[in-house]
Amino acid sequence: MTVPIFRASVPKSHPLLIHSLSSALPLTDEASKKKRLLSCCASSELNPVRPELSFCVGTHLIPHPNKVEKGGEDAFFVSSYNGGIIAVADGVSGWAEQDVDPSLFPKEFMANVSCLVGDEEVNNNPQILIGKAHAATSSTGSATVIVAMLERNGILKIANVGDCGLKVIREGKINFSTSPQEHYFDCPYQLSSEAVSQTYLDAMVSSIELMEGDTIVTGSDGLFDNVFDHEIVSTLAGYRDVAEAAKALANLASNHSLDSNFDSPYSMEARSRGFEAPLWKKILGMKLTGGKPDDITVIVGQVVSL
Repeated sequence: MTVPIFRASVPKSHPLLIHSLSSALPLTDEASKKKRLLSCCASSELNPVRPELSFCVGTHLIPHPNKVEKGGEDAFFVSSYNGGIIAVADGVSGWAEQDVDPSLFPKEFMANVSCLVGDEEVNNNPQILIGKAHAATSSTGSATVIVAMLERNGILKIANVGDCGLKVIREGKINFSTSPQEHYFDCPYQLSSEAVSQTYLDAMVSSIELMEGDTIVTGSDGLFDNVFDHEIVSTLAGYRDVAEAAKALANLASNHSLDSNFDSPYSMEARSRGFEAPLWKKILGMKLTGGKPDDITVIVGQVVSL
């Protein structure tokens, strides 16, 4: 995330910590963990009571082109705890200007999330989990964060600080989307090592009742700045395997991010905020266009019955 560090003087041992390029994980109990990718997540037998729900998950991460060697500055976490947990932290690259590795804060933050998911005080509350993970993080830096926790009764609880996002796709349509939080354009809310920053109390909290067959797409802004909602829906329609779906969305975002002629969600938002094209483009009668090169994290979760 190439954004400034927000300061007060600026206007307004269980789970999997994953930082690999691609992965697919069925987030279910051990007895149900045999090959439950999206390709084999069929509807369960009819049951007189509502079935318990969980996630079948695929992930993919593509680092910023200039950050490939160190793996980028995003970190993410998925777990089978309860109905399943999905979390993303996007490090703020502005810290590099102060000789601080921007990847350290989000990585430690996600490690702390993984250690605290079963904490009694957390009690399946993603906002509290964010607060405790933030308090336990000692690395210098900052990050935007989203945490989603699925109850087995189908209730998905979400807390996000900044511009990581989550969308629910149901029957080929976007059924729910989180909203980004920002101080001003390209400067999102962020959790920081500094005393003056956002806290878990600033998180946007929401919940939605999921159904078997719903698809959850969670990611850093590298996804949502470069891919439109209709592209997410159409891409998902072409894949039955969640790992392949996550990879396809990440590749689409990466291709758009490097295309200076693509009229991306990011460039459209920039124009709406009054930003203009470079002088040479204006002389040629061209508008401000282009994707936004960034780290791209994509997590695709299919809701399945246990």
